[in-house]
Amino acid sequence: MTAPGDLQELVAAWLPTQRWFGGKGRLSTITIELLTALSTDVDIWLATVAYADGEAELYQLPLTSRSEPEEFLEHVLLGTIERDGALSWIYDALHDKNLTDVWLESIRDDVVTDVLRFERSADPDSIPVGKPSLVLTGEQSNTSLMYGDSAILKVFRRLQPGINPDVEIGQALAVQGAQHVPLLMGSVTGAYAGADYALAMLQEYMTTATDGWELAKASVRDLMAEADLHAEEAGGDFAGEAHRLGAAVAQVHADLATAFGSAPLDDLAARAGAMHERLDHALTVVAELAPLEAGLRALYVALANAAGDLTSQRIHGDLHLGQVLRTANRWVLIDFEGEPMASLDERRLPDSPLRDIAGMLRSFEYAGYHRILETGYQPQLAYRAAEWAQRNRDAFCDGYAEEAGYDPREHPVALHAYEADKAVYEALYEARNRPAWLALPLASLARLAPTTEAQEGSA
Repeated sequence: MTAPGDLQELVAAWLPTQRWFGGKGRLSTITIELLTALSTDVDIWLATVAYADGEAELYQLPLTSRSEPEEFLEHVLLGTIERDGALSWIYDALHDKNLTDVWLESIRDDVVTDVLRFERSADPDSIPVGKPSLVLTGEQSNTSLMYGDSAILKVFRRLQPGINPDVEIGQALAVQGAQHVPLLMGSVTGAYAGADYALAMLQEYMTTATDGWELAKASVRDLMAEADLHAEEAGGDFAGEAHRLGAAVAQVHADLATAFGSAPLDDLAARAGAMHERLDHALTVVAELAPLEAGLRALYVALANAAGDLTSQRIHGDLHLGQVLRTANRWVLIDFEGEPMASLDERRLPDSPLRDIAGMLRSFEYAGYHRILETGYQPQLAYRAAEWAQRNRDAFCDGYAEEAGYDPREHPVALHAYEADKAVYEALYEARNRPAWLALPLASLARLAPTTEAQEGSA
């Protein structure tokens, strides 16, 4: 069912302002249509975003209407529409705790309709039906609701047809009893235009857990507050946690290899070619990358020509400090969706574990330098930032090496190429969303990419 024009106008104005909308800064046309009714009070709408360059995206919008304004939903008001001389107030339904229990009830009961399929993966008594929901504010690309202190419902905003890797990996690792991932409790799938789309997934809530990014930032703040201490001398030294995190990532990689298999990575030329293509695209947006192009090309050529014993397997795909949680007794990896801008099929492809490791190394650099980006450059702070970042990068790799039995730093060409590829993506993101942060990935790329001849050696 297509939407009335006034509702479509509301969505077209509201959608680009949302944190999880991926098309900021791009010219687009937005149209919506009704997928199905979730309940008597909530409809699930689909918004098709057609960009001027020919690309398109599909977004999920659970919406609700009121005959009177609701003060507690004012922050998620799309606007008002008129029907038969009366106004209706349109809200994002995921923020109304009075309407969100239907997701859990349907998962618990394995409800199937002509459009929606709810699947339970845990004991029905563990599904916290009746608990109030709370939208978490830290989510970047989806909307997550916490129910009590026992479960989190992640509602996928940008939809793609096919198997969602977060659900797929959660199911596989649950069978293995993996210790460093949350337990998958259920999932929701919707049928649209002849294909299946993952709409949501329910996972256990990690009690006492703290976001790795916040922990790292606190460590950096402690260091910057000290007058003359080195990173290892400061009270908030993070290296021990970085070491344990490295070991946890290595264990998850081992679990993934057991669940999905592994093979020699024998397509380095193709990997390097994809990196060249991503750089081609980034250069059209980020003019500041031009002076670094030759060095990056040389690094990618070195990767294509490298020899080594790298393996290929399922990985996390978008690993950074914001994707890990520290509980009272262990590190836990979350959000196995992979790179948000890639297709689902691409996210499910095997790759080298070095891609995940490179992502975490980039995250340590971001954490180390974030205070400088916030307060302005000072030589002493820059020295401390570099020291903190390198100390924790090394500690992470040490922990990984002890658990995995091999050191990722033994493959410098491949590791640097993966890290540079990630930094190119960061430069593109920062140019579009946070121009003041662009200097950070550019500085990293200047360090990573050779400026003369291509590197030689093994991967």
